[in-house]
Amino acid sequence: MASAAIVEETIKIDNEGFAVPDNNAFGHSFRDYDKETERRAGVENFYKTNHINQTYEFVTKKIEEFGKFNRGEMSIWDCCELLNEIVDESDPDLDEPQIEHLLQTAEAIRKDYPNEDWLHLTGLLHDLGKILLHPKFGEEPQWCVGGDTFPLGCAFDESIVYHKYFAENPDSKHPIYSTRLGIYKENCGLENVTISWGHDHYMYMVMKENKTTLPSAGLFIVRFHSFYPLHRNGAYSYLMNEEDKENLKWLKIFNKYDLYSKSKVRVDVEKVKPYYLSLIEKYFPSKLKW
Repeated sequence: MASAAIVEETIKIDNEGFAVPDNNAFGHSFRDYDKETERRAGVENFYKTNHINQTYEFVTKKIEEFGKFNRGEMSIWDCCELLNEIVDESDPDLDEPQIEHLLQTAEAIRKDYPNEDWLHLTGLLHDLGKILLHPKFGEEPQWCVGGDTFPLGCAFDESIVYHKYFAENPDSKHPIYSTRLGIYKENCGLENVTISWGHDHYMYMVMKENKTTLPSAGLFIVRFHSFYPLHRNGAYSYLMNEEDKENLKWLKIFNKYDLYSKSKVRVDVEKVKPYYLSLIEKYFPSKLKW
């Protein structure tokens, strides 16, 4: 894991690096869920369905189902190319194919942090779990693949986007799951917390199963990059341990590139492909079980 000194220096560089744009790909403010845009109604409906159906029992079953890794074998790059056919309905900032977003994120990081190749690769693969939306992977519904994530087994924090729809979630009335700590203990570590099911957790499971050599910060970023209640609002910080706190520093650095690189600027895929193939070879086996 990266040392605190390296993280501190990286944060200093970050403040001088990537220029954050004022508007998203639609010309609106980023992550503005209240503004009337062409995608607002669809995004809100996505979260309504998500918040009603994401229960502790549901997530437990999904982890068991996809933890069998019986969907086949393919490389990281093959997965990237399959994502060309997918658009995330939960994203208010982007309607481009996912591979565009992955490369925009990775290239923006690469420009500011040329020596952190693990972070470049993390940028490329952080959303690969959205392969769950593809027909070859069972064509899972959007509401259980994308969107912001949150813990299950404890109370739903009010900072979660469209919180009002949790009123219809059975867990909100559960005698234990509806309490602040629920089934957890203070500082138990996020590794031990069940997070809502989606592309984050699935890709994290794939990485662990295939024994990636990426540092723990890379795994943390993939698993929690959609956990906006934590890294944007500080919610659930009482569940974190010391390693989580160190890795969160990297996640906050990463998040700027994940969010603000969403633009209409295209990346020359063939030009950058050899570099990312070299990183994939360095940190992953040639074929992964999915």
